Amino acid sequence: MIGFADEAVIEVRSGNGGNGCVAFRREKYIPHGGPNGGDGGKGGDVIFCVKRNLRTLAKLRHKHCFKAKNGGDGQGWNRYGADGEDCVIPVPPGTTIRDAETDEIIYDFSTAKGEEQFKFLTGGNGGWGNVHFKTSTNQAPRHANPGQPGETRFLKIELSIMADVGLVGFPNAGKSSLLTYFTNARPKIAPYPFTTIIPNLGVLRIDDESDIIIADIPGIIEGASEGLGLGDTFLKHITRTACLIFMIDCSDDNYQTAYETLCNELANYSDDLMEKPRIVLCNKIDVEGAFERAVEVADKIRSEEPDTVVIPVSVMAGRGMKDAQAQIVKLVNSQEKRDVKTEAEATSSFGSSFLNSRAYIDDDDDGVQYPGSEQ
Repeated sequence: MIGFADEAVIEVRSGNGGNGCVAFRREKYIPHGGPNGGDGGKGGDVIFCVKRNLRTLAKLRHKHCFKAKNGGDGQGWNRYGADGEDCVIPVPPGTTIRDAETDEIIYDFSTAKGEEQFKFLTGGNGGWGNVHFKTSTNQAPRHANPGQPGETRFLKIELSIMADVGLVGFPNAGKSSLLTYFTNARPKIAPYPFTTIIPNLGVLRIDDESDIIIADIPGIIEGASEGLGLGDTFLKHITRTACLIFMIDCSDDNYQTAYETLCNELANYSDDLMEKPRIVLCNKIDVEGAFERAVEVADKIRSEEPDTVVIPVSVMAGRGMKDAQAQIVKLVNSQEKRDVKTEAEATSSFGSSFLNSRAYIDDDDDGVQYPGSEQ
């Protein structure tokens, strides 16, 4: 997708309050009319709002400053200034708002429900007009309050795309081909490394009422957690997935160490990633000698991780794909049931379940485009 963006630094400003007015009532035959200066209007607020049809932060990259309107000044005849218009900033689900200087998390939309809103900055209050300062000893006050200034902050906006399953593997392991086989996504596929340079999403349709969202991130290489290759730039996109699919290229010479290397890179990025349930797909068994390698890899993984499912497949030839799909569905369903049980047992918990963080799919919204799903 052209214009994909998962990070942006922006400046936000709430509106200034309007100034109070100094005015006096002057009418024929009414001496000593008294003060009638109105109050200034309130400045606009800065509000973040989740929009379900957004999938990237591209719009925030092209506009760096978001400013709410100032409140109007008060006028004579007790006319109050108009309130400033709020600045509403739409963001996609999975957005995290951080302070640009301290990196402190200000708000996290990962569990947003519906069109959730978050008021970040409040506009300044309007100043009082001189009508408020009239007393028995000062019946003609000639001063009013200025409006309060708004606030200015610099924010770092981050996006972690929401998916059920995350694909993990070296470049050219077959992740994009798997995504194309199971979903209607059409990522770029070519016989050279790093053809995937942005995350891609696809929807695996199970039946008329359920589906599974699969996320494919650019390939990981050894040393990615230290900045090699594309580094760990896109690993945050699988931190909120329910489970992981490891893709091992059994036609490659490093097939024996691939799984261990991938696990090490994920562990260096976040310990939570290694706690996610997973399955391993040993791909390209249609290549001569690759099936024997897949059996070797499967035996090694099963000896160290008896609960990890390992399936030899060939995405291009379609071998083992039905079994792989069944295991993916089983893995996601078991994770959903576990989250429902955990949520029921901890009704007072502040933690969020995976079900609350699932991406929203609206079948009636034809305008929704997933990152990487279009050419």
